[in-house]
Amino acid sequence: MQHDAMTIVRSGLRQRIDAIAAQQGHISLSRICEQVDLIRLDARTYGLEPVARLASTLETTLATDGLGPVILSYLDLMRDAVECEDNGPEAITVYMAALSTRLGN
Repeated sequence: MQHDAMTIVRSGLRQRIDAIAAQQGHISLSRICEQVDLIRLDARTYGLEPVARLASTLETTLATDGLGPVILSYLDLMRDAVECEDNGPEAITVYMAALSTRLGN
């Protein structure tokens, strides 16, 4: 039963991430921030810490740099993290390293 509930949570998060990606270029900064914040809150509530950390980092990037194509890299990694069964500190480190590599930092 708990597995079914997490499947529903993961599916909902994935749909919201995909919706943001689909609206790229046609969504306001405030709307993206609102959606990313909701994803972060839900991910944290359900223990999906890699997703929550990526969402938090995306929020910071949006606040400092605004909208741009880099958002898609965050969304791609968030989508991958939603599917990952490992939600521990090591997984967070791996996703943050992947993000750094993608962004060239």
